[in-house]
Amino acid sequence: MSTKFKALVGSAIVGSMIAGGAIGIALFGTAASAQTGTTTTTTPAATSTAPAATATPAPGTFHSNEDATHEAGESAAREAQENAGQMPTVP
Repeated sequence: MSTKFKALVGSAIVGSMIAGGAIGIALFGTAASAQTGTTTTTTPAATSTAPAATATPAPGTFHSNEDATHEAGESAAREAQENAGQMPTVP
């Protein structure tokens, strides 16, 4: 191969890499900088004086069965998990 051909192929490779980088920055550069450059501040919600047992749980969250019949057959470990708001994993 001639030196001119190698230089031409090398220039084409470098040019395509630069063009690909420019296209990538144009498409994804603003999305990446938008994610890293923003911060949000939230204020805590007011606390409720109502007992937790009367609060309605959010859909899809676990809530324990506090029925007396159910509680009688429950182990202490299971009750502790329920009181912590966890899905029980012990019988």
